[in-house]
Amino acid sequence: MATMMNSGRGGGGGGGGAKGTVEEGELSLPILLAERVATAAREAESFKSECADVGKKADHLAGLLRSVAGVAASAPAPSYDRPVRRILTESSKTLDRVLALVRRCRRAGLLRRVVTITTGSTDLRKALALLDASAADLRWLLSIYSDDDGGGGFAISLPPIASTDPILAWVWSYAATVQSPARSPADRAHAAQALASLALDNDRNKKIILEEGCVPPLLALLRDGPAVESQIAAAVALSNLANAADNVSVILSELAVPVIVHVLSDSPMRLQTQVAGLVSRLAAHHPDAQEEFARENAVRPLVLLLSFEVPLDELGPAPKKPSSIHSLVKGMGVPSTGNSSLSGDGSSSSSRSSSLLRDYYHHHRKDRENESPEVKLALKLACAEALWMLAKGCLSNCRKITETKGLLCLSKIIELDKGELLHHCMLAVMEIAAAAEIDADLRRSAFKMNSPAAKSVVEQLIRVAQQGSSIVLQIAAIKAIGCLARIFPAKETKVLSPLVLQLGHWNPEVAAEAARALGKFAEPDNFLCVEHSKTIIEFAAVPALMRLHRSGEKAQLPLVILLSYLALHVPKSEALERAKVLGALKSVARSPLAQDPSLRELLPRAIYQLELYQVGLHADRQSYEV
Repeated sequence: MATMMNSGRGGGGGGGGAKGTVEEGELSLPILLAERVATAAREAESFKSECADVGKKADHLAGLLRSVAGVAASAPAPSYDRPVRRILTESSKTLDRVLALVRRCRRAGLLRRVVTITTGSTDLRKALALLDASAADLRWLLSIYSDDDGGGGFAISLPPIASTDPILAWVWSYAATVQSPARSPADRAHAAQALASLALDNDRNKKIILEEGCVPPLLALLRDGPAVESQIAAAVALSNLANAADNVSVILSELAVPVIVHVLSDSPMRLQTQVAGLVSRLAAHHPDAQEEFARENAVRPLVLLLSFEVPLDELGPAPKKPSSIHSLVKGMGVPSTGNSSLSGDGSSSSSRSSSLLRDYYHHHRKDRENESPEVKLALKLACAEALWMLAKGCLSNCRKITETKGLLCLSKIIELDKGELLHHCMLAVMEIAAAAEIDADLRRSAFKMNSPAAKSVVEQLIRVAQQGSSIVLQIAAIKAIGCLARIFPAKETKVLSPLVLQLGHWNPEVAAEAARALGKFAEPDNFLCVEHSKTIIEFAAVPALMRLHRSGEKAQLPLVILLSYLALHVPKSEALERAKVLGALKSVARSPLAQDPSLRELLPRAIYQLELYQVGLHADRQSYEV
């Protein structure tokens, strides 16, 4: 027989068996009930023939129960025991009902015998059917735990307990096979693939798979699978289950993240691709997953895998020693901020992590080089998407990406690649920039303008903002530039010109994002807001903003905010007067747009400043003409 959970034999009063074990009481109770049914049937005075049949079936059922108990008692833990628990519970209920019925057939008073005769025959026939159903359930149960080549694994027939819901029996059968080391690697892979297919069908199947405890067997197969195919199948099944926050919570509760990071760090490339995809799914649907991956430092192996074949030495000025994957991994060992809390348990944890990654790189180097370009691209895509999902709204992962030279790697891929890989890397950079906007420490450590990574990222953002191959990429690049507005000194004007040009873009969403980004340069919270406002006006942004205003496009709110900032900081500008910005802002003040919270105080102040200085300007002109 294949593995099944050990019976709980722990000492100590009042305590149950360990979680995930079939306890001794659960095994002994139905056997005891079956023996009592057989004894009561032999003592029956009424319906002796029917009771004799009941006794025979009870004896047969007791034998089957002993077989199940023998398997459970001799098997090493852990194993998948959900069907064992359910079927033993149902068998106990059936035997309890039958025992009560058979006891009514003993010698009794005349009145009770008359009542028994009127219903006894029908009730005993029902009891025989219930015992047959329990026996069939137990035979099915033994079949799925059989080690014989001809049996076990995939039970073609359905047990009566699952006759109204075949999915339940399939899930039990597949999960038992997944967890059983006695089954062949092909059978275990097939079972995991079957669970993945069931999970893909509908949400009800996902709920059943999760409720029936299939996550631990899948994680065990992913970690210790006898073959890469079975591990890949387990990763796919877990990915298909992780489509909602509640489902992800169940997976996380089974301590999935350490297993996933371990497999990601040291596996063949095809498996790493699937595991990186699993990281994306978990991180995309639950913020707790992002934080758990941050604690396990999943970013390190992802950056290492993504940077495979990326010529990092071409970025920035030539270093003293040529950059390589090996030097990249060495650099991963020590966080750039010097904060040991960012690397788990400090320098010792970092050194162990970097040592493992170096060992992995050298151990799998030939295998990686021999893989096809398609497999390599699939891995890069999965890793880039995983970094994007991990960075999305998660400051701790954004920090780790910048500490592991991930920003440098993302920048180079944005420069050299195209298509989906470029898309994922650009959105990852955008998320890191958004985190840097709200965290000054990250902004200072990762985006120093004299650092090669920051320079490269800014160059690529400017290029994509101007020449992006898609609207999505342009918007992402423009948004990232806006998030980094505070890192640019007053003399760094090359970043403003492309944004001003995009105010005239044919797509209103791009124009709106450009206005929004320029607004972050000109907002009062930016220390250099006055200098940036003057530069924006010098680059002829005002006529473009007025054209947008007259067109009534989607950019209305961000362009009005930007015009208001310009009016606050440079009210004496002749460009604002020539474009009749004062009249435009007054018309906005009379529209519903003025009730927006971001304009409620800003707009009146901007109008006041323009009126104050332009009235004075007109007075000066009149006195000059006189």
